[in-house]
Amino acid sequence: MRKIIIWGSGGHAREVNWLCEEMGVQVLGFLDERPEMKGQLVNGVPVLGTLDDIEALRHEIEIVCAGVGAPALKKRFAYNTIQSGFRIADPLIHPRVRLSRRNIVGQGSMICEGAILTDNIRIGCHVIINRSANISHDTVIDDYATIAPGVNLAGNVAVGEGAYIGIGSSVREKCRIGCWSMIGGGAFVKGDIPDFTMAAGVPAAIKKQLDKK
Repeated sequence: MRKIIIWGSGGHAREVNWLCEEMGVQVLGFLDERPEMKGQLVNGVPVLGTLDDIEALRHEIEIVCAGVGAPALKKRFAYNTIQSGFRIADPLIHPRVRLSRRNIVGQGSMICEGAILTDNIRIGCHVIINRSANISHDTVIDDYATIAPGVNLAGNVAVGEGAYIGIGSSVREKCRIGCWSMIGGGAFVKGDIPDFTMAAGVPAAIKKQLDKK
């Protein structure tokens, strides 16, 4: 049986734990940088501390860095995990996901229940594809991106590194969502969105530029 430890102990981490339960994957615990969380139980699963606290388990476990939805935090957790010599988890894919065998899903990524991914789709590392998302042919989603529940991406969409696409949004075919950009919930994107940009509305319009930290 696979043994997993999940970065994060909040709402999304609990959903990842549930995904693992549905897959028959054993979750040994959560990681959380907040000292006050160490030793607490979250849904009956212990918060183990940080990577330093699980050194003895290094060769037994896989680490899920996408136990948080924030793309920048996922990237930091992934960097620290790799630098510390721990193994990134193989993809977590719910048994009730529909996807073509021609799709590629990167390490540390997860696809939640009810998602549909059609054909020749490439998913990077540490990507979250949330419940009931629909991803169409030839779409590319780069590392650390988060696709919220109910998102619809048409064919040949490109989602840049670290982009966040909010709940119930739709993106028209052949559009590009820039790196580290955010799309507000319920938006309809009909054109390219630049890097480090927040867009929202129907049709989606640029609301502000985001910090490039």
